[in-house]
Amino acid sequence: MKKILITVLAIANINAFAQKFEGLAPTPPMGWNSWNTFACNINEDLIKTQADIMVASGMRDAGYIYLNLDDCWHAAERDSLGFPQADPERFPSGMKALADYIHSKGLKIGIYSDAGWRTCGGRFGSRGHEYQDAYQYAKWGIDYLKYDWCETDEMKAEECYKTMSAAIRAAGRPMILSICEWGTYEPWLWGSNYGHLWRISGDIYPCFDCEDRHDDGLPTQWSAWGIMKILDMRDNDEMRKHAGPDAWNDFDMLEVGNGMTEAEDRAHFSLWCMLASPLIAGNNLATMSDATKAILTNAGAIAINQDKLGCQAFKWQTFGNLEVYAKPLANGELALCFLNRGDATIKHTIDWSKTENIHDAVSKTDYEFDKIKFKILNIWTGKSMGTTKKATTIEVPSHDVVLMRLSGI
Repeated sequence: MKKILITVLAIANINAFAQKFEGLAPTPPMGWNSWNTFACNINEDLIKTQADIMVASGMRDAGYIYLNLDDCWHAAERDSLGFPQADPERFPSGMKALADYIHSKGLKIGIYSDAGWRTCGGRFGSRGHEYQDAYQYAKWGIDYLKYDWCETDEMKAEECYKTMSAAIRAAGRPMILSICEWGTYEPWLWGSNYGHLWRISGDIYPCFDCEDRHDDGLPTQWSAWGIMKILDMRDNDEMRKHAGPDAWNDFDMLEVGNGMTEAEDRAHFSLWCMLASPLIAGNNLATMSDATKAILTNAGAIAINQDKLGCQAFKWQTFGNLEVYAKPLANGELALCFLNRGDATIKHTIDWSKTENIHDAVSKTDYEFDKIKFKILNIWTGKSMGTTKKATTIEVPSHDVVLMRLSGI
């Protein structure tokens, strides 16, 4: 064990300034995470069951590859040499055996830690143990690390994530690094140097437009946020300049199937696809309805999210409670999402010959509707909506969307 420690320190010294592993997330990562449904109540059997269902349900084949354990997999303390260890009662076979099981299913495994002294769930954090932790994760066969920001005192976020990124590189096993400091220090400006995705907000909450406040008698209050609150939280026009392959703005894990209406779930999923956010499901796969599965596995919506151009959508037009988001796609195609934020159905007509053209400086794409005509596909019905040679009339129900893909004729 002494030899291992010397080796770890030697590698750390050689690779102290090494950057992240490139090419692990050419499109937004897709997977499942335990937190939104199970919080700290996770164990080996539950994780294996979710893995089995990811395969049997078609989730894996739809692109959901990462099965990520969130907080509370930890033992009460580190081992005698300071290395992380799993809770022996909840994970009796150990983390290496669990990783091997998940890999045998054609999936990849993710794990959770925190840059501070303790995790948000009160387990040991990685502060002062970054290289030990990365080495152990590599030894276990971990493919993805979500790195949180609780109990970090006055630490500097960029330096902390730089350290863990270097530790992962030194450990020698390619891992996605998910930066989770809640957008506090504008990670879109520096995150791509160290990680593959970064959260832009506090925790998500399964409601269309609300704030879930937590005072808890603590000195500082925190909130979880509904879908619209996260959508509006940051300057999207600024953030999208920094997004692209291996560098994604993370609007947080999906709440599809966790209590909103089917229309709200559809809107939520459509927006995350348009925004090129990672698609990390957070529902109980063992009890999901057919409607939930149909939303999560819709091939047309996923194709928009996974488009190789890697462009994040922007708000193009607003008509009262109707907002129109545009996402440039590869091969001159375009995705449009008509979002109804109001409480009543909205009927809307698009006169393509008179609508404003799109000139997007970020993706360096142009869409001149007065010159080029497009075929229109309704993603959620799977049906053609004709072409832009004539006006298109749509009806968008309350808290729902119409999601279109436009292809040149």
